[in-house]
Amino acid sequence: MKKIMFTLLVISIIMTSCDKEVNPFLISKQSVGLLTDSTQVKDIKTIFASDSVVTKIAGDEFLGNVNDIEIYEKGGKHLMSLSPKQAFDSTATIGTVKITDSRYKTDKGLSTLSTFGDIKTNYKISSIENTLRNVVVFVNESNMYFTIAKQELPANLRFDMTKDIEAIQIPDAAKIKFFMIGW
Repeated sequence: MKKIMFTLLVISIIMTSCDKEVNPFLISKQSVGLLTDSTQVKDIKTIFASDSVVTKIAGDEFLGNVNDIEIYEKGGKHLMSLSPKQAFDSTATIGTVKITDSRYKTDKGLSTLSTFGDIKTNYKISSIENTLRNVVVFVNESNMYFTIAKQELPANLRFDMTKDIEAIQIPDAAKIKFFMIGW
């Protein structure tokens, strides 16, 4: 009788622990779907077994070029780009993740379909960086940063990289081009 009760107890514990399924499109501080901040390059093909994994050889390891890994659905849709912390090292972890697919969402519901207004509503903006073609918005509570194309900005802000851009100058309707998570 004790063995039966023990067996039932073990089975019920296993069954309840199996109910917790990971959302493959949820972005948190330490994970992007099934990827975590400790995922090694050698594990990527296993994690994305039903998708296409393309490794780009960008340059020479002695120059410090990190080789990006592109993840595509079998149908060809680009999901994300991964940059390892160390080039040509299968045990290296992922340093940055560039999210391009709109199904990936933060725990606050932001995706590539979101706008600058959504960023302002959900996060405290720590800084805004003006680059050649984009504006990069950094937030305090997370290791994410959002990229907005300068085409979304008023004409007087599009062509001068030396101008400091303030959050008030970016329209709330400006769309997110992509966003990145840095570990």
